[in-house]
Amino acid sequence: MSQQALKSAKTLFKAYKGALATLEADIGEPFLKALSLIQHSTGHVVVSGMGKSGIIGRKIAATLASTGTPSLFLHPAEAIHGDLGMVRQGDVVLAISNSGDTEEIMRLLPAFDRLQTHLIAMTSNPHSNLARHAEVVLNIAVDREACPLNLAPTTSSLNTLVLGDALAVALMEMRGFQEADFAATHPGGSLGRRLLTHVRDIMRTQDLPFVDGNAPVQDALLTMTEGRLGMAIVGSPDQLEGIITDGDLRRVLVGGADLGKISVKQVATSTPLTIGPDVLMADAEAKMLEARVQCLVVVDAAGAVVGVIQIYE
Repeated sequence: MSQQALKSAKTLFKAYKGALATLEADIGEPFLKALSLIQHSTGHVVVSGMGKSGIIGRKIAATLASTGTPSLFLHPAEAIHGDLGMVRQGDVVLAISNSGDTEEIMRLLPAFDRLQTHLIAMTSNPHSNLARHAEVVLNIAVDREACPLNLAPTTSSLNTLVLGDALAVALMEMRGFQEADFAATHPGGSLGRRLLTHVRDIMRTQDLPFVDGNAPVQDALLTMTEGRLGMAIVGSPDQLEGIITDGDLRRVLVGGADLGKISVKQVATSTPLTIGPDVLMADAEAKMLEARVQCLVVVDAAGAVVGVIQIYE
């Protein structure tokens, strides 16, 4: 049973590879026309499809929107009950239908014509009603579905997804879409945090763990415990003399030294890495990962300590 299951899975992978190879070989002028329509549109890309095509369509719309192409998904059944109001003159409609004759899509075609939209069809049937209405036809046809019954949309769904991603990626390059642009549409994600956030936005500024350089190391241990940063700042806000870390303390303990008789400055790092408050977190994290440290002291232009940043690996 298990061997047969593996064989079935490998057969599907083989079918997918073949379908993608054919899709790549056939891509050409229609794809470029679709790109041109979208690039020069002053409206949105409205993606629409039913069933599995709709599920893939939602993903395509989301990818386009997050990579610089204003886009939304229009459910065909909901469209005829009011959601058609989302469509405006000049929008580009990307209608997905494997057969090219999906009833719900067909019922929208007169409305798309009336609204003077541009229609791109993704279909396996270039002679279908959808294809005949479209300005551009992107062919997603396959020899057969990977489904053993040749019924469930599998290989054709893959072609649809890949073509949608290809449109998004090509448009990104045409528009010079960069990491910062991506971050702007993902402000809540980790990338947005790194590329839109500066050190000053998240640095800790209250109750910083300062310790006197002449104090015994046991005082630094108490300060580090209370500060909960794994380090203490040696000196004062106006004069940074170094830092002492939990690693420094472990080395002292392993050596068997008396923490009450060794001063902080004897074991502290006198020239610690620092960073400015206006640096992007992306650059700050890169610096910390390269140096293999989890904390950096933040200093202003005059060298005064204004905060600490911390990352967690």
